[in-house]
Amino acid sequence: MRKNERLKGKTVVITGASGGLGEQTAYRCAASGANLVLLSRNVKKLEEMAESIREKYGVSSLALKLDISRHEDIPAVFRAIFEKAGHIDVLVNNAGYGIFAEAKDVTPADVEGMFAVNVVGLIVCTKEVIPSMRKRKSGHIINISSQAGKLATPKSSVYSATKHAVLGYTNSLRMELAGDGVFVTAVNPGPMATNFFDLADPSGNYVKNLGRHILSTEKVAEKVVDAMLTNRREINLPGWMNAGSILYAIFPRLVERLGKKAFFKK
Repeated sequence: MRKNERLKGKTVVITGASGGLGEQTAYRCAASGANLVLLSRNVKKLEEMAESIREKYGVSSLALKLDISRHEDIPAVFRAIFEKAGHIDVLVNNAGYGIFAEAKDVTPADVEGMFAVNVVGLIVCTKEVIPSMRKRKSGHIINISSQAGKLATPKSSVYSATKHAVLGYTNSLRMELAGDGVFVTAVNPGPMATNFFDLADPSGNYVKNLGRHILSTEKVAEKVVDAMLTNRREINLPGWMNAGSILYAIFPRLVERLGKKAFFKK
């Protein structure tokens, strides 16, 4: 497992750490010598991870329960982190979910839920670390967005809207903190092999149609950890999908016409 020497002795906080990209990122940070704070609703899984990390890597690993959609709980959790860890060097806003459905079928509860976690929860967590990072003139905020935030497709209208919002927030935040020594990075992966699709696409058709094009969480986590504490604007994976997003920004009508068949594979 590749190491990032910049992380040795640093404190990394990861939301949605109990599985998928969050879990893989946590283990790679620990392998680089970072101390971990793991946040998720699944505290039992977090505690198992924290114990495994302490035993295997000899670093500090703290597991705390946090439901990102309960925005009123976030400040108290971050106060506890600061009390126990002293400071936060890297915040990875990884928690998020999606539901794939045609716009006419999306319920108000679906809309509220996705925005509560993917957007508002991310913003509230970020607000908790900004003052400390600014004061220390050091830190890195990494927001896990999606290629869906650059190129929306059918059946992902609300999910794409949340990720467009994350990118807009991230781009503004990056400029605000540029003079304070705090890095801000957006991570825009395409579809990954996680339990995300258990909820997003219960039929399994989308994952089946993606086949070998689906990303591994290990690969994405490796890229994320490699970039920690560097001034990296974005991480975009896979390259061919990001090229499509760039092309879409220039020639939207052409891409919508030529990609119509592929876009409806959900």
